[in-house]
Amino acid sequence: MSEFHGVFPYLVSPVDADGTVRTNVLAKLCDDLIAAGVHGLTPLGSTGEFAYLNAAQRSAIVQTTIEAAKGRVPVVAGVASTSTADAVAQARAYQKLGADGILAILEAYFPLADAQVESYFRAIADAVDIPLVIYTNPQFQRSDLTLDVIARLAEHPRIGYIKDASTNTGRLLSIMNRCGDGLRVFSASAHIPAAVMLIGGLGWMAGPACIIPRQSVKLYDLCKAGRWDEAMALQRRLWRINEAFARFNLAACIKAGLAIQGYDVGDPVPPQAALNADARKVVEAALRELG
Repeated sequence: MSEFHGVFPYLVSPVDADGTVRTNVLAKLCDDLIAAGVHGLTPLGSTGEFAYLNAAQRSAIVQTTIEAAKGRVPVVAGVASTSTADAVAQARAYQKLGADGILAILEAYFPLADAQVESYFRAIADAVDIPLVIYTNPQFQRSDLTLDVIARLAEHPRIGYIKDASTNTGRLLSIMNRCGDGLRVFSASAHIPAAVMLIGGLGWMAGPACIIPRQSVKLYDLCKAGRWDEAMALQRRLWRINEAFARFNLAACIKAGLAIQGYDVGDPVPPQAALNADARKVVEAALRELG
C-alpha cells in the first residue's frame, strides 16, 4: 500500500458561471502548492464542493490535478455518493485517470444501518487497487461510522487511513487505540492538527492548507521533529484561519483567501454564495497577520 502522510490540501474547484472548470487556474494552484512543500493533493474534498458538481466537472478536476501533479506528490481523489454503484464507478474512473488513492465519504438521504454503511465503503475498496481513505464528517452525514464499523473496515487490505472531521478529538484516540497501525489517522480542520500529531496522527487533509501551505508544512515539520513548544506557538498563530473556516461556508472561505492571493478561482457553485464584505475582511485580516 502507498504511504500517505503530511499535509494534503483539500483543493477548491474553480468553476465558471456556465459550469466550465478553470483548469488553468487549478493547475497553477496545484503547482504552487507542490512548490510550497505539501505532501499530497486532494481534489473533491468538502472544500472542493463535490456535492455541487456534475460527473463531468468532477472528472475534469481530478484529471487536471493528476496532470498538474506529474507524479511529484500523491493525488487522493474524493468519491461521494448516495449510491454504492455510483461511488464504485467514480472510484474506478479516478483510478483509471491515475489517482494514487481514493478519499471516500457516504452521502445518505435516508439514514442507514451500520451494515449498509460498512457495505458502501467495502464495495469501493473492493473495486480498486489503490488505497482507500475513509472520510467521516458527522456534521453533514445522516449515517456516521461507528467505532465498530471503523474497526471492521480497518481489516480490509486497501483501507489503511481515516480522515475524521468530527469535533471530538477523543474519538481519534479511540480509533487509534482500537485499530492500532491498521488504520492511520489524518486530522481535519475541525481538530487542532498539532494535537492530533501529538497523539499519533499522520498529518491533515484540510481546506485551510490551500491558503497557508508553507505555514502548514512548517507546522508538520515541527511536529515530526518533536519540537512541540515551537509547534504549538505556530499552531496558535494559524488557528485564526481554522476559526474563519469554521464560521463561514467552506468553499467560500478558501476561495476568498485564494482570490486575495491572486488566484482567479471564482465564486462557490450556486446556491452557495461568496463571502460578503465583512466576512472577507475576517479572512484578509487572518492572512495579513500570517504575512
